[in-house]
Amino acid sequence: MPRVRVHQHVNPLAPFYRQSPEPVNIVKIFTKPEQPLHLDIGCARGRFILRMAEAEAHWNFLGVEIREPLVDAANKIAEEKELGNLYYTFCNAMLWLEKLLSEIPAERLQTVTIQFPDPWFKKKHAKRRMVNEEMVETIAKHLSPKGRIFIQTDIEFLAEEMFELFRANHAFEELKIKENPFFIKTERENAVEDKGLDVYRTLFISSSSPS
Repeated sequence: MPRVRVHQHVNPLAPFYRQSPEPVNIVKIFTKPEQPLHLDIGCARGRFILRMAEAEAHWNFLGVEIREPLVDAANKIAEEKELGNLYYTFCNAMLWLEKLLSEIPAERLQTVTIQFPDPWFKKKHAKRRMVNEEMVETIAKHLSPKGRIFIQTDIEFLAEEMFELFRANHAFEELKIKENPFFIKTERENAVEDKGLDVYRTLFISSSSPS
């Protein structure tokens, strides 16, 4: 299938991206809604969870992406492959993740991945970065006990910013890692490693109620 061309960067604070999403209804989107759920926030073209869904049929995978054309293209591929455990949704996660997850049953969400989000390098654009305190609190509220959050980026300052947001929430315990705990990598991760560049990673485990 040809690659969908979209803008690499979109301003999440622009009016179009402030629209509220409908809450996810896992009964409607997954063939087996009772299965554990893996949430990939900022999934881009969605190839990581596509390959995960193909390999892990006993899990459901939900991709969240702010660029709607990528969501449409990814869902078309999931439908063509008849993957009843994979779905993508258009949502500005930095603003609306709580609304999106509001109807997911308790303890269903067991894994969250945040991989190579847009760093928005300029200081005046820092408020556009996807991971914020509200997102961390939402994940703490919905993630099952002992659930995992895997975060990685090739931008050092962004890594520390995201890691510190999760460290500040007492719902999580950090497990420092050097290697990716998943057997599948994103396209971005492969490209960075092929160039011999560093990737900054960590893993958080849900341990208690949010602060």
